[in-house]
Amino acid sequence: MTMQGKPTIGLIGLGMMGQGIGSNLLRHGFPLVVMPNRSRVGSDRLEGEGATVVDSPQSLAGSADIVILCVPGSPQVEALVLGAGGLLEGCRPGFVLIDCSTSEPGSTERVAAAVAAAGGRFADAPLARTPVEAEAGRLNTMVGADDATFAAVEPVLAAFCENIFHVGPVGAGHKLKLVNNFLAMGQAALIAEAFVACDAVGVPLEKLYEVVAAGGANSGIFRMIAGTAKDGDLDGMRFGIANAAKDLGYYTRMTADVPLTGNLGNAVRHALVEARNLGFADALVGHLIAAQARVNGRLSPAGTGS
Repeated sequence: MTMQGKPTIGLIGLGMMGQGIGSNLLRHGFPLVVMPNRSRVGSDRLEGEGATVVDSPQSLAGSADIVILCVPGSPQVEALVLGAGGLLEGCRPGFVLIDCSTSEPGSTERVAAAVAAAGGRFADAPLARTPVEAEAGRLNTMVGADDATFAAVEPVLAAFCENIFHVGPVGAGHKLKLVNNFLAMGQAALIAEAFVACDAVGVPLEKLYEVVAAGGANSGIFRMIAGTAKDGDLDGMRFGIANAAKDLGYYTRMTADVPLTGNLGNAVRHALVEARNLGFADALVGHLIAAQARVNGRLSPAGTGS
């Protein structure tokens, strides 16, 4: 603990979300230690705002009371925590690990067990909303942890989250996040098909937007994607197709383990994998519209071409 009584936070994962998280932690007075990504853009920014930069997970763990991971998924989490030179080799006694990544529940439980065996505590706290809300400190998080660990991490999460939901024990946060992303990406896939269908049968996209926005099918996802796509901009929702495909893979494996039939989950995953394989892996999810147009041999109704 620092003289001000606030724990030192270690943060790994300085992409669009992580930079906003780090900046808000500093603004709330938390001492911050970060590790560069392959690019130093995020670490340079946060160092300029007052963070300390170290060069390895082991060094970061040795400097922090609480470590936050905000990386793409379970392979990265496992490498950072369990790998050679990883967090467990340098962690302080009684440290807390918060995994804000969208990870696979089975992996989460293995990592949590390893952290507990090393004398630490674990919380899964995947995030919802976008980098815009990360910068504003208005993310949502769903936390899987025991009551004592939740009480310890809640003040830290409050530095960058507007809504904090304690949803159950370890693993519950990641399970709920996968269901949440299935719902969100299911809407994105429906919107893509609807856009191409309207264009194919001659219905103006502006009219589709007006009707849906005024009715029961309206949603935040619809407004984010369709609100700009009707004017030719497919980047209204700041979430990538490759990450979405990864998350739906986690979701369908989770439901298969129950087991559930998961027909719709598999269909949504198919739409995302198809778009990724068509060359849209680095695009945002609104580009499902362009992918759907391409597989139907049409120009994209949003003006991106086929």
